[in-house]
Amino acid sequence: MRRVSTPTTTVNDMCRPISIGILLLAILASGANAESTMQLLWPDGAPDAKGTSENDKPTLLNYPAAADNNTGAAIVICPGGGYGNLAMDHEGHQIAQWLNSHGISAFICNYRHRGKGYGHPAPIQDAQRAIRIVRYNAESSQIDPNRIGVLGFSAGGHLASTVATHFDRDPPVDDEISKVSCRPDFAVLCYPVVAFDQEFTHRGSQRNLIGESPDKALVESLSNEKQVTDKTPPTFMFHTNEDSGVPPENSVAFYMALRKAGVPAELHIYEKGRHGLGLAKGHVGTEQWSDACLSWLVNRKMIPGKDE
Repeated sequence: MRRVSTPTTTVNDMCRPISIGILLLAILASGANAESTMQLLWPDGAPDAKGTSENDKPTLLNYPAAADNNTGAAIVICPGGGYGNLAMDHEGHQIAQWLNSHGISAFICNYRHRGKGYGHPAPIQDAQRAIRIVRYNAESSQIDPNRIGVLGFSAGGHLASTVATHFDRDPPVDDEISKVSCRPDFAVLCYPVVAFDQEFTHRGSQRNLIGESPDKALVESLSNEKQVTDKTPPTFMFHTNEDSGVPPENSVAFYMALRKAGVPAELHIYEKGRHGLGLAKGHVGTEQWSDACLSWLVNRKMIPGKDE
């Protein structure tokens, strides 16, 4: 595969007029490391863009795995935020750094959302584009195009589950990248929003994505437990019993749909922990989700085991 021609901008390129001191502060504040690079998802303009400001230009923040520790696997990360903002640190940069430490290349999708003036279908357009770009560049990035997953938290988990169940729709832009599949090879859903128009639905996420009075067919389409088929990729999920923001029934509903469709899946519901824990460091029991996820990836042959 040929390397994509989308422009890649280093942190230094983006801040060239800024002093070194301010640049270092910006890097620390963002959680990005000096190895990361940023690129536009749509260098010629995003579909249905409302303007040309930064809010109209979704990006992909690239965290490549170190050459001496590269497993060949890659994951596109969708931070949460209720489709109204993005939790870029503990559900973005920290997750990318964790994945890098295990030899997995990570790509944070800074997708459009209501806080930037966008609802459906902008988030899924951006997330699917991110997967296509990663797969298009797989060879030059030393990534296996058959081991590219998606990982999402909360509303980002809804987006990841949407990507995992709506990958056969036509892309909004006709170019070389659009010819590449956007189906993830696996999905990781962390305390995800899944179901719409249910008693356990996170209403804020639904409202931000599709409005106050959405069409019933659209609600049905984006209630992703209803869209699972035998082509949905294998999925790992974790939730907490104490999550009152996005109740664990969301993950249970998706798991049961996967099970009915015969899709390999693993679900962990930990007793302790509020909504939005990220890696859950310091939360006894719940913090084990990341190790459980890695073990699942080994079992799925997405990453090698310690002895391989």
